[in-house]
Parts: sequence; C-alpha cells; structure tokens
Amino acid sequence: MTGMKAAVDRIEAAIERKEGILVYGDYDVDGTTAIVILKAAIELCGGTADFHVPHRIREGYDLRGDVIEGAAAGGIRLVVSVDSGTRAFAAAESARRAGVDLIITDHHLPGPDGLPHAFAVVNPNQVGCEYPCKALCGAGIAFKIAQALLARRLTHRDQAQLLLSFMKIAAIATIADSVPLHGENRVIASLGLNALRSTVNPGLKALLELAHLDGRPLTSEEVAFRIAPRINAAGRMDIAADVIDLFTLKDPTRAREVAARLDKLNGDRQEEERRIVDAIEKRITEDSALRESFCMVIDGEGWHRGVIGITATRVVERYGRPAIVISRDGEEAHGSGRSISVFHLLNALESCPTLFTRYGGHAHAVGFSLPSSRVAEFRASVEAYARARLKVDDFEPVLNVDAELALDSITPELFAALQKLEPFGAGNHEPVFCARAARLSAPMKILKEKHVRMKLSPSQANGGNAGWRRALTYNSMGWRLAERAQREKLLPGDLLDIAFNLGHNDHPEFGGIELSLRDFKSLEKASAHGTT
Repeated sequence: MTGMKAAVDRIEAAIERKEGILVYGDYDVDGTTAIVILKAAIELCGGTADFHVPHRIREGYDLRGDVIEGAAAGGIRLVVSVDSGTRAFAAAESARRAGVDLIITDHHLPGPDGLPHAFAVVNPNQVGCEYPCKALCGAGIAFKIAQALLARRLTHRDQAQLLLSFMKIAAIATIADSVPLHGENRVIASLGLNALRSTVNPGLKALLELAHLDGRPLTSEEVAFRIAPRINAAGRMDIAADVIDLFTLKDPTRAREVAARLDKLNGDRQEEERRIVDAIEKRITEDSALRESFCMVIDGEGWHRGVIGITATRVVERYGRPAIVISRDGEEAHGSGRSISVFHLLNALESCPTLFTRYGGHAHAVGFSLPSSRVAEFRASVEAYARARLKVDDFEPVLNVDAELALDSITPELFAALQKLEPFGAGNHEPVFCARAARLSAPMKILKEKHVRMKLSPSQANGGNAGWRRALTYNSMGWRLAERAQREKLLPGDLLDIAFNLGHNDHPEFGGIELSLRDFKSLEKASAHGTT
C-alpha cells in the first residue's frame, strides 16, 4: 500500500527513540476502534502512544491544527491519524509549522485538490496506489499498519494471536461502516465474528454480555444493530473516549460500568432521534415544496448534531429521496446527509464548495458545516443539482428479490446452507426471498410502537376456492413495519405476498427459524376470510 513503508518506518523509529506518539482518530465506531488497534499495536512493540478523539460538538470531524500544536507543545513529534485526515490541509500545515511529522491513515476519498502535505499518507484510494482492496474501512487500514508493525517486532506465533484479537475489533468496524464485504474485508469480518465468541477483553466481553450476545457465534446483523449503536452512542451523545477506555480497561467491574454507560447513552440517542424525526415528519407534512423536492434539506434550531445523520437515514428510508438534515446553532450550522443508490451526494456538495467551512464524505453519506445564513442558498443549490440528475422514477423504492421460496419449502438444511454464505452486508447482501399468499394465522403484535410480529403459514388454492392445509407456522418480524401493518388493518386469515430474509431466533422456548420481513402486499381480504 502506498505510504505504508514510510509510515511503519517512522513509527518504528519513534518506538526506538522513545518518542511519544499521538494517535488522532474520529468519534464513530470506525474511528474509535482504529485508535484502539493502532495504540495497542504500538504499545505491544514497546512504544508509548496517547490518543485524541475529537468531541463531535466542540471540535467536529477531522484533524484540528490547535490540537496538533498543543501536542507539539507537550513534546509530541509524531501524530498518526486514523479514519481521518485526507482533506485536512490546514491541520497538516499546522503540523509542519510545529515540527510534527504527520502520518495520515484514512479511507475517505481525496478531494479535487489532492492530498495534504504530510510525512506519509496511507489511503488505498489515493491516486497511484495499486493496493487491490480499496474498500478497507479506517480500522481495517489501522489493522494493516498494526500487521506490518508487528511483523517487524514480534515472532510469527505472537503475531498470529495478536492479529486475531485485533481482528475482532476490526470486524465490528468493518460491519458498522458498511464497507463491501469482499476481499480482505470479508476475511476480517468472517474471522473476527467467529473469534468474538471467545472474547477475553473485559470491555468487549461486558459489551457482548449487555447485548446478550456473549458465548455464541455472532452475525453481521447483530453487530450492526446491537453492538455498533452502543459504541457509536458515545460519540453521538457524549465523549467517544469512553470507547477507548472500554477496550483498554483491565478491571471487569470498571469495564461493566463503562459498557452500562454506553448502553444508557444509546437509549438517550434513540429518544433524541425520535424527537427530531417527529419534528421532520411534521415539517414534511405541512410543506408541499419540501415533499416534492428532489433532495430533501431540512434544518432545525438546536437539533442534536450527534443524531442528525441517523435521522437523515430515516428520511431516506421513508421517502426514497436523498436527505440532508441540518442543525443550526446560532450563526453556525452543521449538516449530515444520506443518499439513494443513483445519486452521488459528495459530488452534489462539491458543486458548491464555497458555501462550506468544511465538508467531506462519499457517494452516499456526507457531513459538513457552513454559516447559518447560507442554508437557504445551499438548499437551492443542491436541489438544482439533484433535479438536473434525477427523475421521479428514481424515488420509487425497489426491493430486489433473489428467488421465490414457498414457506413449506423452508427447511433447516436450507437455512444451514445459507449460513455458509455469511457474513452478509454491503457487497454480499443477504438473500431476499418472496412467498405468495402467506396466511396471517394469528393477530399481529406491535412491538415498541415500531415493529410488528406476525405468525404466517403457507396456503394453497383448491379448485378456485381458498383452501387451507395444516402446515408449519413461522414467526416473522417486520422491522419498522408496524405503521403500515396497522394502516392496512391486517386480520387473521388475510393473505399476504411477502419478501423476507431467513433468520433464527435462539430463545429456548419459542426459538427456531424466523422470517425477517422486508416488505408485504395485502391480497384481497374477501378471499381470505371464512375458510379454514
């Protein structure tokens, strides 16, 4: 990988000379776990490493020159970024003036101005880098640096054991950051998930116990929806340094305390997310121009900046359009955007770069800051850009189905075969099946006001009349489908065409194969009722 040798040489020289090293990261899952990996690797090789993880509200994303200057004043001569720095031109200049060697390790796309001037840049997406796996996340690149560093300092046997430990953490980041699960990413995710069943790190063990995932193989879905949000909550709602503490604590009692704090922060995050989503829904309902926009830009005073990204995701899920949510804080505004597959959101921002004080991201997710006075100008600019490139048909949600699968064809053997395709995620999607005329065999249950549980059975037409035969009934979970199910007033006996993934519930009393509903279509109720 371009820059790797220079970076590892410089880190190794710092270890030999007993220089302090500052690892400068980001506040999300990818950034914090990357800090943990690289800091631990440096210390295992005999070095001394401190870390800085920015406060989302007070400092924002990316490297800051004042932080680097402060580190230099404290005697630091080497700063290594993780999951950040590709567009940190000003911070790189601050490092040069302060006499600090800056190594940038990142995976974000470089901008039109190229790369900052640094001692070394390790980013597979930089021009001229021939490294084949371009899609490593920030923690994945930190893992590769740790691997190169350990290869020089430790025996092969010690390397293997330590790298597997690092891979557990890198797997969490790889899944959480939604990078494609092929090539090295697939290896990291697969081996890391398998190794997580025998975790000994007190912090990681406490986190798995709290999520009721300890002592068994994990799926990528469980990591994405039960582990990653708890780690992310620290950076979204408070101070992400808690994550580094969690993974480096040796005392199990203290580790459980930190894990519990992360769990509470995640609950706070969910509540704040609900509040902002409700405000956005009200705005969209009342504003026809906003409803009809090609890129929805919604701003609000004092919205928590830690959750505007995930609320943008909710808007995209509901309306099928690119969405940008902006939190105004007096004269300054901060935004986060998410997109649909056919619209490159970072290019949209790069069409009006003079509006921003800073911005970055990739095709489907961006973040930025700009003066509040320019929000209206930004809204008009990005809307014009979107209208020139999108058509109304692009907003129609499309769910690709891999195969039709009758419910009475589902077997444990089929489920076991599908498990061999894991881990699923970006670039290796979980197979989606459809089944025709599944029968709702019991009253549906609404869970947490968002989700719906249904019992579904296969059905079979008989002589033109709806006839039922006794068959296995499957539990199914419709995540975030409760509102639709209630709106359609589904009743026992109704027939549904369904799209679903195959999952498994491990509950000792009612566990077994379970359907995860992706979508459903209600058939004629008249043909469903009155026959058993």
